[in-house]
Amino acid sequence: MKFLCDEMLKGLARWLRTAGYDVVMEPDGTGDRPLIERALEEERLLLTRDRTLLEIRHAKRVVVVLEGNGLEDCMREVTRKLGVNWLLNPFSRCSLCNTPLIETERPPDFPPDIEQVFLCPSCNKYYWHGGHVERMRHRLERWQGEFAEN
Repeated sequence: MKFLCDEMLKGLARWLRTAGYDVVMEPDGTGDRPLIERALEEERLLLTRDRTLLEIRHAKRVVVVLEGNGLEDCMREVTRKLGVNWLLNPFSRCSLCNTPLIETERPPDFPPDIEQVFLCPSCNKYYWHGGHVERMRHRLERWQGEFAEN
């Protein structure tokens, strides 16, 4: 599954990327029709809370309207509606630009206790497994357990 999130669901988009999904976001203020067109062209599901998008021609083929107000409500909803696996391939994509990460050599200025380093080849951001990753992984595991069961 590939996703497109509108500006109302940026937090959800980042967590879907964290889980390993291919998720793009359009800039704030992007019109409704261009959102639908991109979703159709790239075979993405457009996640939104905007019901008016369903009025656009062909929108029903790609639009998934979420009713939830908060982040976890939306996560629960995409898990139930679409079978999202929060443990699909965690930490494999750049959280900023969505590009798949590649393993790379540890830069010389990194602390020696950091053994495994990943690089986004598009934006040159480095990623490594530290305490923040473990906290995020625990959240993904909790969501997978809670949302898949309910």
